[in-house]
Amino acid sequence: MPVGDLVSNWAYMVMASLAWTLKAWLALVLPEEGRWKEKYKTQKESVLRMEFKTFLNALMRLPCQIVRGGRRVVYRLLNWNPWQEVLLRAVETLRNCGVGGPQSVLVAAGRSPLRC
Repeated sequence: MPVGDLVSNWAYMVMASLAWTLKAWLALVLPEEGRWKEKYKTQKESVLRMEFKTFLNALMRLPCQIVRGGRRVVYRLLNWNPWQEVLLRAVETLRNCGVGGPQSVLVAAGRSPLRC
């Protein structure tokens, strides 16, 4: 929350700006090609237009179990929501771009692990 101090308000504004930029960047990274091109385009536009609070609840605040072992880290998503497909597609796109460590694995409920 902003306070009466000018420096504190500036820091709050910078954090909010970075968070909003992260949301827009994630939406712009989503690919639109393939068999489901129209569906992917609609999802991308929805994420771009999404309010930040909705973005947090849909894509960031997900219950996740982190398991370390065998020289890798496994992130197990513990529930399902309608935006999980978008999140997994974004993670796969970022992995193909070389972002993130090669030893991390994301496992959605009932799906096979995504590996680098």
